[in-house]
Amino acid sequence: MYRKTATGCESALRTVRPMADVKALSRIRGRVLCVVLVLLIACSAVPTFAQGTPPDPASAQSSELPAQAAPSSPPGESEVPATAPDVNKPAQDTASKEPAASEAQSPVPQVLPPAMATKSKLPVEGDYNEVHVQPMVKSDEKAKFNPNSPAKAEAEIDPSLKTHTRPIRVDVDLVLVPVTVTDSMSRLVTGLEKDNFVLMDNGEKQAIQHFSSEDAPISLGVIFDMSGSMVNKIEKARDAVVEFFKTANPEDEFFLIAFNDKPTLIADFTNSVEDVQSKLVYVVPKGRTALLDSIYLGITKMRQAKQQRKALLIISDGGDNRSRYTENEIKSMVKEADVQIYAIGIFDQSPRSDEERYGPQLLSEVTEVTGGRTFTVDSPNQLTEVAGKIGVELRNQYVLGYRPTKPARDGRWRKLRVKLNTPKGLPQLSVYAKTGYYAPSD
Repeated sequence: MYRKTATGCESALRTVRPMADVKALSRIRGRVLCVVLVLLIACSAVPTFAQGTPPDPASAQSSELPAQAAPSSPPGESEVPATAPDVNKPAQDTASKEPAASEAQSPVPQVLPPAMATKSKLPVEGDYNEVHVQPMVKSDEKAKFNPNSPAKAEAEIDPSLKTHTRPIRVDVDLVLVPVTVTDSMSRLVTGLEKDNFVLMDNGEKQAIQHFSSEDAPISLGVIFDMSGSMVNKIEKARDAVVEFFKTANPEDEFFLIAFNDKPTLIADFTNSVEDVQSKLVYVVPKGRTALLDSIYLGITKMRQAKQQRKALLIISDGGDNRSRYTENEIKSMVKEADVQIYAIGIFDQSPRSDEERYGPQLLSEVTEVTGGRTFTVDSPNQLTEVAGKIGVELRNQYVLGYRPTKPARDGRWRKLRVKLNTPKGLPQLSVYAKTGYYAPSD
């Protein structure tokens, strides 16, 4: 009896299990078909961006209208229901037909970056470059972004070196010409009279109306080289400045500019020689040589001078290798300025660079146009003697004054030439005077 009952249960289980499996498979198949149907509907609703052209705005707007906005059928006409896709058809058959239809409409599409999806003609991917435009900022603002930029160095330069100033013009009719006379051994010649000089302005002889040979007060400026190459010469150079000031009179005024990578005003205008000397003690040689920038600063400072006579003394051992201003700019400036420039050059016999090689020529061209001179020394031990000689020369100059016979106010350069009627019994003499001046302009 128990055996029959067990046998009946086993046969009942065999019948129930297949029926449960069939129901589960039916539910799974129904879910799969629903997912496939949803995917097909979603694919048919996606705009064809892959065709290489953007969607038409009108069609995009119409596709976004709600379903109730579609027109309804007239009364009396039956609506044709949409044909539902065959859920029993394999999904891969439908997917395989879409690429075929796409190939029939257009060639293989080009995949472009989203940022390039515009209505203009689109280049092929990788056929363009991104351009990064830096904002235009002022020099001082740019220096904040990059401390190592040229703008940073420019921001640290003395304000008096940042702008070009207007040329100096002679605004009075009386023209004054300082003149130095030496013999063949470069010794000063004193005791000459007004009749011993002939003055030419633009080729025309002028009547000398003012003549003086006395020691008049003068405004003096010293431009002192404190670059690294002056390490072994700095003590003798300091002594030279002291010797130069020994010839000063009580009414003279002085200032001191020291330069290496940039010029610095060490001592402003003063009547105390001791004040300038004390400031010079703290000068430490280092850096490079911004000679031209220091001349610019010296000429600019001379515009604050109180005395009518003005002179600069340059003490340096080489050419320029650091300045912002060029040789032509400085040469033009010294021609426009009514300042005599003297220089003492401490040059090596075997220059190591082009700056040192052309240093003597640069100083000569700058000084001679102003009526000054350049003295070259081979040893620092000669600095003191030469500096004292220049100081004496400034105290023993002739000053010629005249009013042009044909005055012009056109702002043009007028050439000057001073000749000598050498007295009998004297050897051939040399004359040093400025080569011209700029006429005033209205």
